[in-house]
Amino acid sequence: MSTDVRPAIGAVVLTMNDRPADFPKAMASLLAQQDIVLDVVVVGNGCFPEHVPETDGVRTAALPENVGIPAGRNVGADQVKGDYLFFFDNDALLPAPDVLSRLAQALHADPQLAYVQPRIADPDTGVTLRRWVPRLRAADAQRPGIVTVMAEGVVLIRRSAFDQAGGWPGHFFLFHEGIDLAWRLWDLGLQGAYRPDIVVHHPATDPARHATFHRLNARNRVWVARRNLPLPLIPINLTTWALLTLWRVRDRAALTASLTGFREGWRGGHGARAPMTWRTVLRLTRAGRPPVV
Repeated sequence: MSTDVRPAIGAVVLTMNDRPADFPKAMASLLAQQDIVLDVVVVGNGCFPEHVPETDGVRTAALPENVGIPAGRNVGADQVKGDYLFFFDNDALLPAPDVLSRLAQALHADPQLAYVQPRIADPDTGVTLRRWVPRLRAADAQRPGIVTVMAEGVVLIRRSAFDQAGGWPGHFFLFHEGIDLAWRLWDLGLQGAYRPDIVVHHPATDPARHATFHRLNARNRVWVARRNLPLPLIPINLTTWALLTLWRVRDRAALTASLTGFREGWRGGHGARAPMTWRTVLRLTRAGRPPVV
């Protein structure tokens, strides 16, 4: 019988072979993690993964086409072993060898936690972007606490909770799959935590640079609401989002793409509805983020 009490973590990394400089550094920092049992799958999204270290505990899965980020991560999650799942962007970096062990310790210490997110910071400036802070009041990136959403690219999730919630919504392709999964985890009676004292490096890039971003962002906002919210909250949630979009987005092309995505979301494709209970609505509200914002 094994006496190894180290946390067992299955890590999923996606690649399109488009980051030949960043990806090897990301993998090196992942494999340098200590005091854990690590199993890694690198998923080639529409390619055969290149620059993958040839070492025990690292495998590859090649998908013939790009199925999108959440679906690709689901493929990896099905192939790794471990009590915890770590989803890791291939241009991120673990700056210390105890990042994963500390994240796992947080989940082990609190059975009600389904996921824990570290603070993501740019390696050069130390800046943490607002979109990386999983709460509404994001000005203070150093404030820890219970959170109701997640930054999907660097997060540790309890395997049993991930499976019970059904994994990532694979058909989303890109954007807001973290809101969808977090809400379903909360609806299981669980919750998430933000640990800003545990830092992961990631370059501060802006995803809002093309029409596809705005279209998928809008479509998936509609899908998240239609899949997860009680019927009376859907128009409130989407009206709030639409007003915020009109206030924030000034570019005509971006607004047109957002409108296209909004209409696409209403035409369907969101998948089966599993509306959260009103008890979950209350819990999310008490945690600081009612599911209408």
